[in-house]
Amino acid sequence: MGYTDPSSSRDLLGNRTLFFIFICAFAVVTLLQQILYGRNYLKRGLQFSWQNGEELANWTGTFNFTDDGAVKSGSDTGTRYFEFYEGPLEYNSTKCLELRQDIIEVKVLSMVKQTELFDRWKSLQMCKWEMNVTEANLFKSTLSRCCNAPAFLFTTQKNTPLGTKLKYEVDTSGIFHINQEIFKMFPKVPLPICRINFTILAALDTILVLLISFLYRCNLPPISEKYFTDVGVKTDVVTVNPSIITERFHKLEKWRKPFYDVLQVYENASVLLPAFYNTRNTDVSIRVKYVLDDFESQQAVYYFHPQYLINVSRYWLGQGVRAKRVSTGLILVTAALELCEEVHLFGFWAFPMNPSGIFITHHYYDNVKPRPGFHAMPSEIFNFLHMHSKGILRVHTGTC
Repeated sequence: MGYTDPSSSRDLLGNRTLFFIFICAFAVVTLLQQILYGRNYLKRGLQFSWQNGEELANWTGTFNFTDDGAVKSGSDTGTRYFEFYEGPLEYNSTKCLELRQDIIEVKVLSMVKQTELFDRWKSLQMCKWEMNVTEANLFKSTLSRCCNAPAFLFTTQKNTPLGTKLKYEVDTSGIFHINQEIFKMFPKVPLPICRINFTILAALDTILVLLISFLYRCNLPPISEKYFTDVGVKTDVVTVNPSIITERFHKLEKWRKPFYDVLQVYENASVLLPAFYNTRNTDVSIRVKYVLDDFESQQAVYYFHPQYLINVSRYWLGQGVRAKRVSTGLILVTAALELCEEVHLFGFWAFPMNPSGIFITHHYYDNVKPRPGFHAMPSEIFNFLHMHSKGILRVHTGTC
């Protein structure tokens, strides 16, 4: 009969015991770190919902992120930390003032790498946003002096009377004489752009104004069954770039019903065009009015006033937006900032990656980009981030 060691069935300081001691030691060290360093500690695993653009349910912190959305370091001292909280940090808290200043101090986009700008922007998302009435009113006053959207956003019978020699936005040597036929096309009063507030959901060129009286979409974006769950179908105004009419609908010189059918997707939405941007745009833009009249459509047609477009472009050039032409989105946001009490932007982003470093398409329905140098989308978004940090408007880049 062999000898059996009575201790063989016991784990005297064996694997299980050592593992238990390790867990206890780790817990003690973690507790000491909390006591000694307070907030300067971060449990990395808690950043999972943040990088999806959502607020953390029970935790928050000031983080630096790598391109793949992982936490790299704390933004103050390079240490990692977390803290208990019941919701986003208060707008005027010391931390949020610092985070907003991190955006504002970047005077030009070329001062920082895109990833650094993304890091600063994502860190700011832990803060509540509040409208700074003083800053917003100051900005509105500036726009009123330079642009005057209430009076000149669209051509009307009041601002463009019969007999006017209208100068084009780009072809400044060109003159368009407002005769009786064209004069009758102009509305007597401006198209209202908003009441109370202006909330925009955009995919760069494509704009949706939600939860208010008017909803704008730009450049005939698709709202078919494939997309309507995300972008909806309600439309009050749809803008049309004349180049779309030229390329897709042969300048309306042949069959006109295909163009009419496309507009019917937006039901009774008004149509807005830059007819007086240059001489090439005028005839094709005016044909839109004739087409709708021929089909006895109730859809109204409006035209941007060229002087307003000139003023807006000049203003944003002074803010660093250097391009052949500002985007339609920026034009409408500029008007909203002058006309409306509060402005929110959803989906405005002009970089190939979202703030978490995930590659995205240029529009929600395609990845067709504007001609190089024609628009300066990154500069436009950069200005929006500045205005967000100052409390002038709010930019939403998280999950809707």
